[in-house]
Amino acid sequence: MEAQHIEHTLEPIFDERSRVLVLGTMPSPKSREVGFYYGHPQNRFWRVMEALFELPSHSLVENDMRRAFLLEQHIALWDVLASCTIEGAADASIVDAIPNDLTRILGKAPITHVFTTGGKATQLCQRMNRDMLSARNIALTGLPSTSAANARMRLDQLVEAYRPLAHAVTAGNCHAKQ
Repeated sequence: MEAQHIEHTLEPIFDERSRVLVLGTMPSPKSREVGFYYGHPQNRFWRVMEALFELPSHSLVENDMRRAFLLEQHIALWDVLASCTIEGAADASIVDAIPNDLTRILGKAPITHVFTTGGKATQLCQRMNRDMLSARNIALTGLPSTSAANARMRLDQLVEAYRPLAHAVTAGNCHAKQ
């Protein structure tokens, strides 16, 4: 596959109540095609969310349901990069990376924790946003990729690895209700 320069086209999902921010690297070709994050049917992100939040299987298949779930749980969703050169969906091939301006979300929502999905997202976020997150006292936690390319991890292992995200959401929801 040939490398292409890609501009991020998906709007971030958040509102003024979002407290946890989940960042991938860049939408895959399939996600760009369907117009929503983690849109490839083989990507396990939405199945992990269903299991973590004890939702019925296949309850997060429609984009509107996914958006409503995220906002209800106070989870913001976006990507580290605004543009890059990439071969297909291969994060390892990323060059010429330009970051998204996270202050777009951080300036409007009381984010307390950032989670990145995959090693490359973690690496890029640490390199491009560490100082800003640190200055705002926002924790950063790297999580494994939910991509089918991460075949070494079964769904149940991914769910356990993502448990800190659910804890951050639950802790934030408890504080908000007080």
